[in-house]
Amino acid sequence: MAAGWLPWPGTLVHCIHAASAPVRSTGQRGQLHAEIPMQPIYLLLCLAGTALPLSQFVPWLAAHGLHLPLLLQQASASHIAAFAWADVLVSGIAVAVFVVVEGRRLIMPRRWLPLCCLAVGPSLALPLFPLLRERHLAAGRLRAGVE
Repeated sequence: MAAGWLPWPGTLVHCIHAASAPVRSTGQRGQLHAEIPMQPIYLLLCLAGTALPLSQFVPWLAAHGLHLPLLLQQASASHIAAFAWADVLVSGIAVAVFVVVEGRRLIMPRRWLPLCCLAVGPSLALPLFPLLRERHLAAGRLRAGVE
């Protein structure tokens, strides 16, 4: 398999691969294309990661209040519910580790924000951290006079 080859050009997989390279050759007459701006995509994912989980939790909270024993009982009522909650728990831990390690490495301000957003869920915290990371890196490039 040749380096850089991806099946199904034009698909989401191809777009994600293209977005991961800041500037690369298209292979056609030496033309270059600019980086795909990821901040709007991360922002949309933050909105979806907030709205979708809360659209399910808020009605339950309105009906039952903050009844933790009932919440735990319903979360483990079936194998599929336990599977989903276990997945969310492991994803949340992985996001927390990633935020702490990468945030320290890049000396990012406000790295506590995605950690607090884990209260909503990894579906918010995970796209929020790359959004903040992109903004931090862009600000650093501006300060260095790269852009």
